[in-house]
Amino acid sequence: MSELPPCPKCQSVYTYEDGALLICPECGHEWTPGTEENGEPEFKDANGNLLADGDTVTVIKDLKLKGSSQVLKVGTKVKNIRLVEGDHNIDCKIDGFGAMKLKSEFVKKI
Repeated sequence: MSELPPCPKCQSVYTYEDGALLICPECGHEWTPGTEENGEPEFKDANGNLLADGDTVTVIKDLKLKGSSQVLKVGTKVKNIRLVEGDHNIDCKIDGFGAMKLKSEFVKKI
C-alpha cells in the first residue's frame, strides 16, 4: 500500500482518499494528487463553484447586518466582488448598504 502525502495546508499526516481527491480531516482541505499547490486559497460558493475577483454573486439567505436594523434580502445581487483571506472572505459594495464583508457560503455565483 502506498503512503499518502501530508496535507499541503496544515501538514497533517491523516489524509485519506475519496475517489480522485485527497482530503485532510483536520482542516478540510481537498486536492488532487500530483498537482502542485500554488499557495493561493480557493474560495467556493454555496454550490461548490470556484469564485474569482470580479465575479457577480447573489445572496442565498436573509442576512442580518450587524449594528443595524436592516436585512440583506435573498436574491440581492452583488457585483464585482473582491476575495480576501480571513473570517469573511468577500469584500464588496452593495447598492443601498455600502461596503461590507460576506462569507462565501452565503452566496451563489451567477
